[in-house]
Amino acid sequence: MSLNDTPRANRLHIGLFGRRNSGKSSLINALTGQEIATVSDVPGTTTDPVYKAMELHGIGPVVFIDTAGFDDEGKLGELRVQKTEKASAETDIALVLFHDADMMEELAWVKKFREAKTPVVAVISQIDTLADKGQALAAKVKDETGLSAIFVSSADGIGIDKVRDELIRQLPEDFEEQSITGGLCDAGDTVLLVMPQDIQAPKGRLILPQVQTLRELLDRKCHVLCCTTDELDSTLALLKEPPQLIITDSQVFRTVFEKKPVGSRLTSFSVLFAGYKGDIDYFTKSAKKLADLPADARILIAEACTHRPLAEDIGRVKLPRLLKKKLGENIDIQIVAGRDFPRDLTGYDFVIHCGACMFNRKYVLSRVTECRRQGIPMSNYGVIIAELQGILDQVELPAKA
Repeated sequence: MSLNDTPRANRLHIGLFGRRNSGKSSLINALTGQEIATVSDVPGTTTDPVYKAMELHGIGPVVFIDTAGFDDEGKLGELRVQKTEKASAETDIALVLFHDADMMEELAWVKKFREAKTPVVAVISQIDTLADKGQALAAKVKDETGLSAIFVSSADGIGIDKVRDELIRQLPEDFEEQSITGGLCDAGDTVLLVMPQDIQAPKGRLILPQVQTLRELLDRKCHVLCCTTDELDSTLALLKEPPQLIITDSQVFRTVFEKKPVGSRLTSFSVLFAGYKGDIDYFTKSAKKLADLPADARILIAEACTHRPLAEDIGRVKLPRLLKKKLGENIDIQIVAGRDFPRDLTGYDFVIHCGACMFNRKYVLSRVTECRRQGIPMSNYGVIIAELQGILDQVELPAKA
């Protein structure tokens, strides 16, 4: 990925869902004008979900998700369907393909998306093979779902422009309106970024939250300074006036808190991403419940990245160390990475998520929804570290997105 590319997590995620050989891959190719998905008459050609970042005219940067057919069979087919379900959780707009009068599964998926408040576009695919059955099928889709289906023939290019237009119409109202800094700074403000470069940071590069926050601050016309923790004192000494805002890595929250000027507000990259990707209100309210956890509490730590753990890893070493110091050595900490997030959370007393810079907001909120539904408190790294160090009430929180 070049420096000019939009990160995948920040792109609109468009998922295609239907039975095997319903024309999902062909539709992606037709929408993008490129052969990016493998097309075959063999059922089950698409196995794991395939993610393809593209630019879609009228929308901009998007990710198409080509999923396995939700009618897949056998033990391997069940695993594929499970991955299709996981892909549905990060879908911003769902294209559901209909091709047969027996549409019980398609209707179940439409219901699933509506419960998740995910916009749905109904497509009657491969109309060149339907003969005179298309109108009757469209009427049934309308009667069962209230959706006006779009007729599509990817082979002949029929309906492709209508699908693009409907995708534009169905864009979530708040898409691209979320702000990382959440109203904490204005044009002309001086903002200091404290960015210790630990061993997890790629050599010669900044980590993604730092890059994205820096870019937003520049776009907001703020005056931005950057330093590492050991240069904090000398950097502050360069300024005639204290910076309006200091944004730090959560790992050095306490150090920066003790050194910050009285007139400066303090937050962290992870706290900002708690609002940008998740539910900041739920995360902060949940953090206050840490003190009430039992001595043998089971805590799940969820990382978005699947990097190889290194010494002093924040999620696997530093955060567990802080938790055990505060809550006792008898707590049981389990760690999952990537999309390995358990469906059943009832065996846990608390969930702590990373900043989730690699996930889109839709997917993080689906995890929040599951925690709420199952009555499990959930927070994120930055919010929890601030709470454990006794400074959460003095940390600036971004406005709720």
